[in-house]
Amino acid sequence: MAVPKKKTSPSRQGMRSSGKHVHVDNMVLCNNCDNFRRPHHMCLHCGHYDGRHVMTTKSQKRAQRALDGTEST
Repeated sequence: MAVPKKKTSPSRQGMRSSGKHVHVDNMVLCNNCDNFRRPHHMCLHCGHYDGRHVMTTKSQKRAQRALDGTEST
């Protein structure tokens, strides 16, 4: 079994664990719906990115089905 020759100093322990902190993503406001979204990602609430509609979200599909009358219970 491997055994360390010397005790690890607190400084070296701190340097080793310096990259283990929690990263918090920067959030920006969506120009279309004013909800928070990640930068350079589409808005998960309305499906817009860079001023254009790029994807239909689940809530939009559900609302469209309710308008069409094909909503199943």
